[in-house]
Amino acid sequence: MELQECVAGRWSPQIGDPDVTGWLTVLAYVLTAILSIAVWRRLAGRAGRVFWAVLVVVLAFLAVNKQLDLQSALTAAGKCLATAQGWYAERRAIQAGFIATLLATVVLGLVATMLMLRNSLGRDLLALLGLGIVLAFVMVRAVSIHRFDYLIGAQSLGVSNNFLFENAGLLLIALNAVLLLRRYRGSGPGANRP
Repeated sequence: MELQECVAGRWSPQIGDPDVTGWLTVLAYVLTAILSIAVWRRLAGRAGRVFWAVLVVVLAFLAVNKQLDLQSALTAAGKCLATAQGWYAERRAIQAGFIATLLATVVLGLVATMLMLRNSLGRDLLALLGLGIVLAFVMVRAVSIHRFDYLIGAQSLGVSNNFLFENAGLLLIALNAVLLLRRYRGSGPGANRP
C-alpha cells in the first residue's frame, strides 16, 4: 500500500504531452493504426496477417499511452521502490541493466518476428523496423535516465528529438502500410474477386 501511495504522490493520470507535437504524435499513432487495420483486412488468407493485427493493438495502446503517460507511472514506481528498499543511490547501474534488458527483449522479439515473417519479411520489413524503433524509444523513455532525457528533449529541425524519434518509427509503419494497400488494391474482404 505504501508503494501505491508513493506512486500516486508522483504520478496521476492526466494529459502527459499537451502541446501540438504531442497531439500530432497521438494522431500519427491513430492514423497508423487505421492503416494497419486496412492492411490486416487486405491480407485475408495471406502470410503476415497476425503481425498487422498485433501492430493494430500495439499502436492503439501507445496512442492512449502517449497522453496518459503510463511510462511515467512506471518510472515513479521504480523511484518509490528504490527509495523504499534503500538502493536509490545505486539506481544508475540498475537503470542501465533495465534498459539493456528491455532493448535485448525488443531485439529478440524482432528476431522472432522476422523468423515468423520469413515468407513475408520483404513485404513487411519497413513496418517491422518502424515497430522496433517505436518500442525501443518507448522503453528507453520509460526508464528516464537523465542523459537520454536530455538527448530526446533537445531540439532538431525546430521540434524535439522526442517527436522525431517516435514519429520516425510510425512513418516507416505507415509507409509500409500504404505500399501494401496499393499492392493489394482490390483484394481482401468485400473485394470483387474473379
